[in-house]
Amino acid sequence: MHSQTLLIPERVFDGERMHEDWVVAVNENRITYAGPMNGLKKASSYTKQELKGMTLMPGIIEGHSHLLLHPYNETEWNDQVLKESPTERAIRGVVHAKKSLMAGVTSMRDLGSEGAAYTDVYLKKTIDDGIVPGPRTLMAGPAIVATGAYGPKGFHDGVKVPLGANPVSGSSEAIKEVRTQLGNGANFIKIYADYRWGSGEPSQPTFLQEEITAMVSAATTAGRYVVAHASTPEGMKRAILAGVETIEHGDGATMEVLKLMKERNIALCPTLAAGDAIEQYKGWRKGAQADPERIAKKKKSYQLALESGVDIVFGGDVGVFTHGENYRELELMVEYGMEPIKALQSATSVNARILHFDGLGSIQNGYLADIIAVKGNPLEDISQMKNVGFVMKDGIVYKNE
Repeated sequence: MHSQTLLIPERVFDGERMHEDWVVAVNENRITYAGPMNGLKKASSYTKQELKGMTLMPGIIEGHSHLLLHPYNETEWNDQVLKESPTERAIRGVVHAKKSLMAGVTSMRDLGSEGAAYTDVYLKKTIDDGIVPGPRTLMAGPAIVATGAYGPKGFHDGVKVPLGANPVSGSSEAIKEVRTQLGNGANFIKIYADYRWGSGEPSQPTFLQEEITAMVSAATTAGRYVVAHASTPEGMKRAILAGVETIEHGDGATMEVLKLMKERNIALCPTLAAGDAIEQYKGWRKGAQADPERIAKKKKSYQLALESGVDIVFGGDVGVFTHGENYRELELMVEYGMEPIKALQSATSVNARILHFDGLGSIQNGYLADIIAVKGNPLEDISQMKNVGFVMKDGIVYKNE
């Protein structure tokens, strides 16, 4: 690839708004110009790449993924944790990372290895070292749960099974686990603020307020942060009061809780595509049948979130469904009531800001050259996001159709 490239698409989404008749210049791994052709000096010295009929935009930033999981209708979550070795899961993760990149996902926050210890951290290293292709990643490591509150479950008390996350009880154990995970290379900490204590039961809070607060203090002291899986109002509230940075799922969000999040500048990652996929695995014929209760409730809480003005993180919990189909979340964000431009912002500039991907998420001078192009105009039809024809990460072209 020539070091100086001029990309000439039909239109450019810069992370904030759409521009007609813009070009984007790249030198090595940086964007050096974005704007009309006549504003670029020495345009003739660039190697030109026409992207006819395409929308050029920042690479997608996936906010909630599990590179080591694959769809639950292929293998149930319990069996992935109990029967797939971390080696097998690492190899799957390599395949998933490449699929993600080819689908236009150039950066990703991975929310836990789900029983594979620090395999995610080692996968990150192999991507960063250029051994395998994949997105830039932030990895959570094993994640932290309250003792007794996570799976796999259903075995008698004499059976020791590997768990999908690391259990702790009490503030001192919680602090020690946070420090251990950071010391082993986790970029941030994921906790489960609520969960089902018994199978088929509704979720209940897991950690005490002081336990979450202690974990957040330990992480922020180290210059890192905590995110929380939380779907009950009480679980969300405890995580918010403790100072986590994002709430994942938030299915049971009330306006009161969302306003508290907005006040404290905490973002919501609604993971719409995961619930949509799981209900279909259970037999829901989408389109032919009415929404199951879970979907109807999710639509309501998501619409409340939009009304509240809380920042929305694009993140589908991909791994529950097929890696590389990250666009499903964007389609649902729009279907459930978000403006297409807001959905695109969420997947680029908003996620870059909230997830600490500095120098990414925007097409502007000086930013890193993580750039994709999709066929047509995703503002007119968000499902065009599945038609990614061009992928550049760090100035290197990985896909050019």
